[in-house]
Amino acid sequence: MHVHPPKVEAFNLTDRTNTDPKGFIREVEHYRVHPWGLYMARHADHPHFHYLESWLLPDLGLRASIFHYHPYHARDQDRYVDIGDFTRGTDVWRSEDHYLDLVVRTGRDTELLDVDELLAAYATGLLDAAATERAIATATRAVDGIAAHGHDLDAWLAAEGMPVSWR
Repeated sequence: MHVHPPKVEAFNLTDRTNTDPKGFIREVEHYRVHPWGLYMARHADHPHFHYLESWLLPDLGLRASIFHYHPYHARDQDRYVDIGDFTRGTDVWRSEDHYLDLVVRTGRDTELLDVDELLAAYATGLLDAAATERAIATATRAVDGIAAHGHDLDAWLAAEGMPVSWR
């Protein structure tokens, strides 16, 4: 398995841009700042999806997203959740992805992905023990919370005092 460094992104509220992990700068259509997080919505030039909506939720260590897929690339998922460190800023928010992901199929199940990537990153020194443990604890808490709310991410976030809304 190829082990890559944690993916880092920047969300520039002033310039209304999102710099992705590869350094590409994309124009953001909507930013909304709330006490519990940052909402971003932008068009995408990805071959599989054309629009991306995300909530960065620093206190939970989560980035919740909806990928608006092209019909021929549609996936069986309602929400995609990245586990990591998310840092608030006055003008620029930052994210560092810690490998683990959740796929939420509302009302049905929540699937944990990429445990192998997290363990490989730890084994090769790309993540220290504290960050690795935090990622596991964050994912566990999120899976438990989402499952306790009928596998409904939005319902769990609302119960946590973080009522999210989407486009």
